[in-house]
Amino acid sequence: MPTETRAPAKLALTAVCLGFVMITLDATIVNLALPAIGADFGEPSTAALQWVVDAYTVTLAAFLLTWGAAGDRWGSRRVFEAGVAVFVVASIGCALAGDTAWLIAARAVQGAGAAALLPSSLALIVHQFPDARERARALGVWGGMSGVGLAAGPMLGGLAVGLADWRLVFAVNVPVGVVAIVLTRRAVAEPPRHSATRLDPFGQVTGTASLAGIVAGFIESGHAGWFAPATLALLAGGLVAGAVFVAVEKRVAEPVLPLGILKIRNFAVATGIGGLFNFCLYGTLFCLALYLQRAWSLGALAAGLALVPLTLVVGLNAFFSGRLTGRFGPRVPMVAGALAGLAGSAGFALLPADRALVLFAVVSVVFGGCSLAMPAMTSLAMNSLPGKAGLAAGVLNASRQTGGAIGVALVGALLPATGMWLVAGGYALVAGLAFAGRQSS
Repeated sequence: MPTETRAPAKLALTAVCLGFVMITLDATIVNLALPAIGADFGEPSTAALQWVVDAYTVTLAAFLLTWGAAGDRWGSRRVFEAGVAVFVVASIGCALAGDTAWLIAARAVQGAGAAALLPSSLALIVHQFPDARERARALGVWGGMSGVGLAAGPMLGGLAVGLADWRLVFAVNVPVGVVAIVLTRRAVAEPPRHSATRLDPFGQVTGTASLAGIVAGFIESGHAGWFAPATLALLAGGLVAGAVFVAVEKRVAEPVLPLGILKIRNFAVATGIGGLFNFCLYGTLFCLALYLQRAWSLGALAAGLALVPLTLVVGLNAFFSGRLTGRFGPRVPMVAGALAGLAGSAGFALLPADRALVLFAVVSVVFGGCSLAMPAMTSLAMNSLPGKAGLAAGVLNASRQTGGAIGVALVGALLPATGMWLVAGGYALVAGLAFAGRQSS
């Protein structure tokens, strides 16, 4: 029987989760600040605002695999601390931005710091909690913080804009990051290093180019059309870079993405669910943030408050999922989360054009059940690659952030109802994948 989680372990978990919640929060906190940012910089283009979100998500996805391997080689705690430090400095750059280009560049640096922080946080948890049940509970807390960060982002962004200024959404990271570094140095043990692990720079470059090209193509399609020369060139360039990436990964000795691990059924299922889940959630939050302010003419503060029911339910269910996973295995919460997301996104697609705030709140509560899937998919992935925590975390979260970047680009280009039906289809696929995985705890 597992023992109660030790006080030092709890402090270590707190340190890791503080760093992690910053990066999940910043994936969505900017959403309700986008109209204020556009007005401040004289930039009304939806495409530019999509890049404010996706510059962060694309670099986060692109560098996750490399930093996951770097954590295994140089030490997960060292990489975690470096990631927090870069993230804090980039947040200061975002808060001081003088134009859209500056902000987008600083957001990209934020994403690079987050990419170092995210997989190392999972590796630190796996090392800190060797007992399987304690680890499942710790991963439940970690996943719960992910749900809180993702869902609370739009609400907190709306509050910051309504009560102060959009720059506050970035400045708040500074004290949180400092506390995370101090606690990490005090309480987190360094896992064993694997110094023989090599990096794969050519795979990193081609993978990044592929992701950036595809995301840019989806964003361009929103205002230039699917058959515009720029759209087709970007999508074609992304696909060609992706084909080169796959060819490279098959030939190098230590690829950034060992394609063989995708033959492990449960890991492939968890990775696919992760990408689809973030596609749906990031796309929905981006869509709702603009819909509430543009279609319903709500101010940033009012729109943030309208998202409170979704925020609360996502956070609560993400924490509850850890207990469900520990008791029933990952399939039950993954399927339940997918069905809730399917029902909720269909409800959003059918919302009337007027300000039906009560109905919006009801649908938000239903949709918030999607977060049941988050800790469950993480547990399934981490348990599928024992002894390779950094790699498992890097691949899973690269898939999630890739899905999130494409969700913002594609669902954002299809505002509003069409995008929500696309999200509903995504959750239906999540449910199908959850049934395809072998049940394990």
